Amino acid sequence: MPKEYERLIQLRKFCETLGIILVMIAVHIPTISYAQQGIPAHAQWGYVAIKETKAKYPQAKIIDYLHEGSEVNEDSSIEKFKLWLKQSDKEFGVHVRIKYITKTNKIVKIEFQETTP
Repeated sequence: MPKEYERLIQLRKFCETLGIILVMIAVHIPTISYAQQGIPAHAQWGYVAIKETKAKYPQAKIIDYLHEGSEVNEDSSIEKFKLWLKQSDKEFGVHVRIKYITKTNKIVKIEFQETTP
């Protein structure tokens, strides 16, 4: 009888432990949100800034990226970005300004300005 008693105690402890684990898992399961996460308006211009920077600095690796803001004028807008690049042992920043026609999204001009740390 003592062996059966010990088995019952072990089984009970196992079930309690399993129950605790299942409760902990259930608490940590994130709820599904069906709300769409909005894509920032500047995302398409960030892609352009990265693409054009890679073209201008093909040997450099882009290691950081920051959207610095937008400037809206009468017919045009400017998206401002700062990218941080590493080339060999040199790290430097590049400010990228993309000017485009607001209604058509046609690019007018892209400017690059290097900065040092």
